[in-house]
Amino acid sequence: MKYIVDTDTNSLEIEREGSTINLALYSPEGFEALSDLWIKVGWQERYSYTFTWFGRPMIQLPEDVLRMQEVIYSVRPDFIVETGVAHGGSLIFYASLFEALGHGQVIGIDIEIRPQNRLAIEAHSMASRIQLIEGSSVSPEIVAEVKRRIPPGSKVLVILDSDHSKDHVAAELDCYRELVSKGSYIVATDGIMSLVADVPRGRADWVYDNPTEAAKEFAALHPEFVLEQPAWLFNESGLTKNVTHWPGAWLRRQD
Repeated sequence: MKYIVDTDTNSLEIEREGSTINLALYSPEGFEALSDLWIKVGWQERYSYTFTWFGRPMIQLPEDVLRMQEVIYSVRPDFIVETGVAHGGSLIFYASLFEALGHGQVIGIDIEIRPQNRLAIEAHSMASRIQLIEGSSVSPEIVAEVKRRIPPGSKVLVILDSDHSKDHVAAELDCYRELVSKGSYIVATDGIMSLVADVPRGRADWVYDNPTEAAKEFAALHPEFVLEQPAWLFNESGLTKNVTHWPGAWLRRQD
């Protein structure tokens, strides 16, 4: 693929698979095309590995977490269940939102919580709103423990951010779907894998082995969930598409 950006004529030419697309550079379509390229280069250069929240590394694209906070504010869950802990930055982020809202607990699950990360999370000022569970997110014992910690009738939002292989995400979707409350979401993050399969750090099999594919198949099998990107509550632009690492991630429970 070849991009030709001409700031004299304000045009963008994209050559792909023998065909050429011409776009106005300063247009929603031009922005989306360049954003897709920026996402790929940024992922290759580990741009998302440069952010922290309240002192803890948070390996996320800022747009994704900013849009997530609006969903949390709208849904107002009692519990957020997140698979994948890493350095704990995302857990701290969600806990800080719960602190601002005055209620809520985050349950973080990881097959291995490194001792230094556990110590930092448990010593953090947001620790009272965080519960950690170590073990496989798809093991029956761990799933049962998560369910035991959530009282009946609680409003729950689930975020899947551990092993991003299609099979593992499919298993997590099946394990945690019953926890998701009506009007809330289960979010299969990092479908960007399909978009970066061809960059130097990518893998060719990511084209089909990724969370987005798992979410599509899940939605087809479970009509109580719909694949639906949350609407932007404020938009004075001509844009409609997120700049995201989470394409096709949002599964909303509708009944």
